Parts: sequence; structure tokens; C-alpha cells
Amino acid sequence: MELTQFLDVARARRDTPGTQHVTHLNNAGAALPPTPVTDAVIAHLRREAAIGGYEAADAAREQVDNTYNAIARLIGCNPREVAVVENATRAWDMAFYGLTFTPGDRILTARAEYSSNVIAFLQVARRSGAVIEVVDNDDSGQLSLEDLRRRLGTGGGQVKLVAITHVPTQGGLVNPAEEIGAAAREAGVPYLLDACQSVGQLPIDVDRIGCDFLSATGRKYLRGPRGTGFLYVRESALALLEPPFLDLHAAAWTAVDRFEIRPDARRFENWETNYAAKIGLGVAVDYAMSWGMEAIEARITMLADSLRRLLEDVEGVRVHDQGIRRCGIVSFSVDGIPASQVQSLLSAHGINVSVSLVEYARLDLPERGLPDLVRASVHYYNTEEELRRLIDALPSPARQMTSNGPRSGVVGPPSSESPGT
Repeated sequence: MELTQFLDVARARRDTPGTQHVTHLNNAGAALPPTPVTDAVIAHLRREAAIGGYEAADAAREQVDNTYNAIARLIGCNPREVAVVENATRAWDMAFYGLTFTPGDRILTARAEYSSNVIAFLQVARRSGAVIEVVDNDDSGQLSLEDLRRRLGTGGGQVKLVAITHVPTQGGLVNPAEEIGAAAREAGVPYLLDACQSVGQLPIDVDRIGCDFLSATGRKYLRGPRGTGFLYVRESALALLEPPFLDLHAAAWTAVDRFEIRPDARRFENWETNYAAKIGLGVAVDYAMSWGMEAIEARITMLADSLRRLLEDVEGVRVHDQGIRRCGIVSFSVDGIPASQVQSLLSAHGINVSVSLVEYARLDLPERGLPDLVRASVHYYNTEEELRRLIDALPSPARQMTSNGPRSGVVGPPSSESPGT
């Protein structure tokens, strides 16, 4: 039975031209954008070509303002608490590098933390003498709240930051963001949440979560343009941060020897920006909210659970997702066949997946004895037929792949037109 009871999947696919050409199960990489987003980006580029870039930005002021308002509605904050930046990494960096660390300050993070964040921890620790502590997992594989509270209440130095990835890149785990927020608030410690993979597939309310800072991207589950992201900074926490670099947008030059940083979260932006993409991000947020985040989460979760069940029935295939709560990312391996080879085979059949590399999750995958994993990530416009197409295209673990290509009986791509590379 198709999982259509929560939203109009046929309409979602009509709004998504890419579904006619490819089975796209790489939404945790970059989702297929809907037509309204593409149209909004192209329309602004045409306006720039017709009247000039600065003039087009002035004419689009209402659309740009809508992006901040839409993000604020999406995550439950004030538009003054939102900065729109180039990507989630830049958003996260502006918050993290805006803090000051001294020798012995402790940074608490999770075992499933993303590589870019850990690299930043290591750099700051080397510069400042801060200490990185990795919170244990519980039996389910999610962050252990018991160990987090223990570390917040004990230790040789001040805990300066709790920095956690909500949904890790390498699997379907959803860390308990609200419970982490409650523990951080009780201890009076700032809380930075990397929501790169959760915004757009899960309902997010920053007040309920209790985070002081949250970073997110446009290109993944929000289905926005690449090169867009945003940072949320709670207004009461703005005083904790000074942007690691400033320009004439982030601050005002008030005298020959003085400047003033602007009072809102846009202090973390810079003056030059991609207005077309920024407008497209706002349209993407409005489009997601028109479906309803609860309905989006329900369908994504059902599709992912269905895919896990299908994979578990295939001999030689192992599913590796952890956690009490799981989302739309499904990680698996095929016995005897490297993840990159599985990805290449599926791509030849018009099926997009990605590979979660060990080097992106060195605190997690090696600890679990896992190699690089295949990552299939579903969205609400996917169908159960597409999930079965992936299953039918999987290589047999009983033999190594050869130059002859896939086994017989594989279902091909959804149209004769092959996907772009």
C-alpha cells in the first residue's frame, strides 16, 4: 500500500520534475527542489540581468524579508534571531568560533558528531587549551543523558559548551535534543545544536529544544537551493558571541577608531550575498510548511521504516541505524561489496544514494567496527515503488561485481532519460 494518507504524494511529485528522471534517495545530501523554488531563483536572476544586481536586490526587499520571517515561523523564534548564511557549516562556525575558550574549558559533544565540527573542536583546543569530552552512548546508540548529566555536574574544569549533532550524517539516529537542552539549561551551559539533517524532516521548536544556537542548511530536507543555510541565536545569548570576523553589514564604523556590532543575529552575515538563493530558501521554507511538518515527518518516517524492513529481508544486507527514535536516513552495507561499489551500481540504474565515509565519523563507525556505509535517505515525494526498485537493483553479496554489470531482473530507472552526473 502506498503511504499517501498523510499528504498528496502525486501532487508533490508533479511539483518535483526530477522524480520523472531519477529515483532520488540522496535527500540527506541534497534533495530535489520543487518547481516554486526553482522558479523563484530563476526569476530573480532574470531580474538581475534586466535591471542590475543592486537594483534587483532593492526591488526584492519584501521577498528577502520573507525568508527571515519564514525561518522564524519554521523553528519558533523571532526573525531578529536569524542569520542567513552560505551553508550550515558556516552557520555552525560563526556560533562556535564566536565563543571564547580558555585553558581547561570543557566542550561536551557526542560520539556521532560530524567531522567538520570535530575538526573545529580540535583546532580550538589546540589554540586555547580547551578540552574535548565525548559523551557516551546509551544502549540504544543515542547520546546517554545519564553520562551527559554526570559530566555537566563533575570534572576538573568549567563546561563551556554542549555541542551536539541532532541527526548524524551516517545513520537514522535522532539524538534526544530536548532532553539535552533541559540538562544544559539546568547546568547553565550554552547549547549549540547542529540541525543540518533534521530541519525540514522533523518539526523543530527552539524553545522546546532549549538550544541557544542552531545551524541548518537549505539544500537537504528543506529542498532549498545549494549555497544557503541559516543560524539561529537566542536573543539572550547574543552577548555570549562576538563574530569571528566582521564587515560593514555586521557592524557599523562609528568613528575613526570605533565600530559597533549590530544588535541582532544578522551580525553573523556578510554584506555580499546570493539574493536569488536567499529568496529561494524562503520559498522552500514556505513550501515545506504548506505541507505541514508533522505530515512530512510522518511520511518520511514511514518510508524509512519500510525501507529498513525491505533491506533486512535481503540476504547479506545489514542495516546499521541506531537510536530509540529514527528518521529518514537509512544506512546499510552489503557483505563483501564496498559501499562505493554499491553506490555506483545503483547509480547505473538511475537510483541516487550516497556513501557515509568512516573519515566523516571517526568517533562512531570505527567504534562500532563498521566500514564505509551506503546511505539511502528518503523524502515525502518518494514512493514504495522506488524503495522496491532499490532492493531489486542491489548486488548479490554471494559474488563479487564484474564488468558485466548488474544481475538480471533489475528494475530500471523510471524513464528512458538517464540522470545527470
